[in-house]
Amino acid sequence: MKLSNKNQELQDLITPAVAACNVELWGIEFLPQGKCSMLRIYIDRPDQVDQVEALEDEGVDVKARGIGVQDCVSVTKQVGAILDVHDPIAGEYSLEVSSPGWDRPFFQLTQMSAYIGQNVALRLIAAVENRRKFQAKLVAVDLENETIQVEVEKQQVIEIDSQNIDKANLVYQD
Repeated sequence: MKLSNKNQELQDLITPAVAACNVELWGIEFLPQGKCSMLRIYIDRPDQVDQVEALEDEGVDVKARGIGVQDCVSVTKQVGAILDVHDPIAGEYSLEVSSPGWDRPFFQLTQMSAYIGQNVALRLIAAVENRRKFQAKLVAVDLENETIQVEVEKQQVIEIDSQNIDKANLVYQD
């Protein structure tokens, strides 16, 4: 789950702009696509009670915990202005801002900790147990060793190094 140099540069640039809109940056995807690249920004509300209380003290309405259209519009304007000034993307690009949704992608190992016990979909860089794709129950997240453990069929638990994870997201269950 290591960010590319370009993604890290973009994330460092836009994080303050997103924070200025009273939301947090969940993650970014930069997809170079020939003539017109795509920059997708995921935003979310802070989970911490003290952060929510601080926002309420500032007069920000945070009754609805989810991300709304107005949040996306505010972040689009703020980030768009920063990108226009710094111009970090060569050529044309589309900017998309949204919430992570129910099938939220994970960009950092710390994000996965809140979803232990739920199903995740993983795409790996190198095969583990002769597989590169898993849909499994997240059993543990070890931040110190930068690994996760998932339970696959027949209650087999597999440990996966976070540097081997190409893509990970929550699997929505109704």
